[in-house]
Amino acid sequence: MISKRVLANLYIALEAVFANKLRTLLTALGIIFGVAAVIAMLAIGNGAQQEILEQIKLVGVNNIIVKPVVEQTEEKIDEGASGPNEKKKYSPGLTLRDVEGIRHQIPGLASLSPEIILETYIIKSGIRRSAKLVGVEPAYFNLSNFQLEEGEMFSDNHLLIGEPVCIIGSAIRSKFFSTENPIGKSIKCGNHWLKIIGVLEERFISENSIAKLGIRDYNMDVYTPLQTVLIRYENRDLITQSMLGGGRNQGRGGFMFMIGGNQEEEQEQAVVNYHQLDRLVLQVEKTEMLSTTAEIVSRMLERKHYNVIDFEIEIPELLLKQQQRTNDIFNYVLGAIAGISLLVGGIGIMNIMLASVLERIKEIGLRMSLGAKKNDIVNQFLFESIMISVSGGIIGVILGVGFAFIVSEIADIPTVVSASSIILSFGVAATVGLAFGIAPARKAASQDPITSLRYE
Repeated sequence: MISKRVLANLYIALEAVFANKLRTLLTALGIIFGVAAVIAMLAIGNGAQQEILEQIKLVGVNNIIVKPVVEQTEEKIDEGASGPNEKKKYSPGLTLRDVEGIRHQIPGLASLSPEIILETYIIKSGIRRSAKLVGVEPAYFNLSNFQLEEGEMFSDNHLLIGEPVCIIGSAIRSKFFSTENPIGKSIKCGNHWLKIIGVLEERFISENSIAKLGIRDYNMDVYTPLQTVLIRYENRDLITQSMLGGGRNQGRGGFMFMIGGNQEEEQEQAVVNYHQLDRLVLQVEKTEMLSTTAEIVSRMLERKHYNVIDFEIEIPELLLKQQQRTNDIFNYVLGAIAGISLLVGGIGIMNIMLASVLERIKEIGLRMSLGAKKNDIVNQFLFESIMISVSGGIIGVILGVGFAFIVSEIADIPTVVSASSIILSFGVAATVGLAFGIAPARKAASQDPITSLRYE
């Protein structure tokens, strides 16, 4: 139970605080802005960390991404030659042969996922909408953390013979099948009809994630077996009549089929994508093997592509972790600044309380002459400093939460205000008030009552 003496000291401290409202507010400003800065900083840091974790989920864990590069670097067959002797080296491009080579020769891989992405359109009931047709294998959905909302996954038979089936994104269902169950229905993608066998769960992707990771809106994609795309739509690994006709460089790694015509005019023709695959994702079993595996894959592909670097390799998880480390460093800097604000606020409390002791020497002497003990004087001034810091902490918490909300709305930056950040900042504020209130309290209690009563 709290004694009456302590309650009396608390009441006297409250009277002193409310008797000087303006001074109390000015004294608490350092605590207010310090606490607000801590909460807002932690909210921005937590939001950035959550966004990075969501981005890692989007690209998958321990993944290596191989992307083809259509434009090749021109190299001379004869280093001393120029003009007509300049040609591009031949490369078969990124193909399924590369996938099989990586699968059988590189250890420590958990999964591989080749992809072919075609720009197409969807037609149903007179409604036409542009979309992407993505040829994949079942491993793709596991690597990208996709879940089926309803329906079934591609079977071995679908994959083997390239059956005209598909799995659609949630946005496709909303736009074309808003009033009916799409499972078992058909939808026209490009020139072919595909039977819908599954619907994916909706993926919430921020515009920031799309911009940073170069990913697309998966909810508007139509997924079909890889062999279906190669058999029914397009196989860029095949030599077609259009490539041979007219002698144009149709992207076969710069290999020129000249059947008359001017070579300089042919070189001016636009380079066509000759890669059979548009993307290859490799998942490594151990995180520490990411960089080494990526280097081995790079060397292997360079050798298979006859020393033509027509691909690029990315490790999204390492890039995101580096970004997270940068954010953490930035948060530490902000935390240090906020800590300095709290320190300055504590010093301000100590200075004001010391000044208050000088102003109230007569009051202290009067209380001590009426029977107050040194502990009573200490408690009185400690209560005052703690009340200033606690009230400043409460106002700071409100401002900090408000700042976090304003930043999220205006700057479009995700913020997450956690209970731990509020408890931490409020606890620090109360501790600062206690720590910096001890010296003034002891100074007040050390006054001689007789001298204090004579003080002018």
